[in-house]
Amino acid sequence: MTGYGTEWCRAQAMRLLEFHAPALNPAGGFYKLATDGTPLPDTTRELHETTRMIHAYAQGARLGFAGAERIMDHGIRFLFEGHLDLVHGGFWWSVDDAGPVDRRKQAYGHAFVLLAAASAAQSGHPDTSRLRETVMTVLRGRFWEDPPGAVSDMFEEDWTGAPDYRGGNANMHLTEALIAAYRAWGDTADLEMARSISGFMIDRHARAQGWVVPEHFTPDWRIDRNFAGDPMFRPPGTTPGHAIEWARLILELREAGSAAARDDWTVGAARALYDRALRTAWLPEGGFAYTLDWQDGIDNRRRLWWPVAEAVAAANTLHQLTGEQRYQTDAHRFWQHLDRHHLDHERGGFFAEIDGNSAPVETLFPGKPDIYHAMTALVSGI
Repeated sequence: MTGYGTEWCRAQAMRLLEFHAPALNPAGGFYKLATDGTPLPDTTRELHETTRMIHAYAQGARLGFAGAERIMDHGIRFLFEGHLDLVHGGFWWSVDDAGPVDRRKQAYGHAFVLLAAASAAQSGHPDTSRLRETVMTVLRGRFWEDPPGAVSDMFEEDWTGAPDYRGGNANMHLTEALIAAYRAWGDTADLEMARSISGFMIDRHARAQGWVVPEHFTPDWRIDRNFAGDPMFRPPGTTPGHAIEWARLILELREAGSAAARDDWTVGAARALYDRALRTAWLPEGGFAYTLDWQDGIDNRRRLWWPVAEAVAAANTLHQLTGEQRYQTDAHRFWQHLDRHHLDHERGGFFAEIDGNSAPVETLFPGKPDIYHAMTALVSGI
C-alpha cells in the first residue's frame, strides 16, 4: 500500500499511543480526553474504556512503545480495585472516584475484560490468569445461554432482573475476545464458544438476511426489527460497520484453530459481509453511513471514524487471505479518507466524527475517544 505501508502504520501507532498516554488517571483508570489531549471534566470510568486502554497498550508493548507496561499495570489494577464487585462477582459498568456509578453487569463490558486479559497475557503481563478466571466465571456462569450458544446482555448488580434484550454487539466483541484468549492460553473451549457465537450470528442469521447482520433480538432470540435502541451502543436498524468487523473476526476464527476445515464457510461469508456493507453504506462523500434501515436506506448518515478503521483491518485481512489486489486498493482508499478527515496531524489522535463538510464535530462522542479501533487498523498493517 503505497503511502500507508508498514512503517507509516508503525509511526502512526506510536504517535497515537503517545497522544493517549496522558489519559492515565492517578486515582485509577483513565481520563476521557478532549480534542487537545487534556482530560475532560467527566471522571466517570466505563468498563469498556478501561479495558480498551489495556488492550491498546498491550499492543503497544509488542510494538516497543516505552511505558506501555506501566499503563497496562495501571489499568489491570483498576479493574480489580475499581470495577470488580467483590460481593456479587463481575465488573460494574461505570465507576468514579467515589465508587460505582452504574452497578449493572453488561456482557459487552465483560467481553472487553477478557480481551484486555488476553492481550496483556500475549504481552507477558504476570497477572492475567487471575483476571481471565474472574471474568470467564461470569461469562460462562451468568451470561452464556445454550441454546443458542451466545451471551445475553445485562443484569442488575446482584444478577437479578432477567435480561429483556439480546444483542449482537456484545456477542461480536466476545468472539474477538475468545479468539484472543485462545491465542493466549490455547484453551479449545474458548475457540468453541467463538465458533458457537459466530455460527449463530453470522452463518445462521446474517446468511438468512442476505448478509445483513441483525443487531437486536427479543429475549427468546428472535430478530427484533423494531428495537428503538440508543445512539451509542444499540442504534436502531442495522450497523454496517459491525458487518465489516464480523468479516475480519470470522477470518481470524478460521485461522486460529487447527481444524480450519470446520470454518470453511467463513471465507465466503467474510467476502459477502464486506461487499454488501461497502455497496450499501459507503457514502459518495466518503465514510460509512452509521446505520441503515432494513431496506438498505440510510437511517443515520453520521460519519464516524471507527467503521472506516475497521474497514482497513477487514480489507487487510481479506487481502492477506486471498491475495486479491482489490482489497489492498480498498485499504488504501480507506486510509486516504482517514488521513484527510479524521487524523489530527497537528495534535495527534483521531477526530471521532465529521459533518457533511468533513469538519470535525462532537455529536455522539466528546473529545477524542479511546484508541481501540484506530489501533486495530494500524496493527493490521504492521
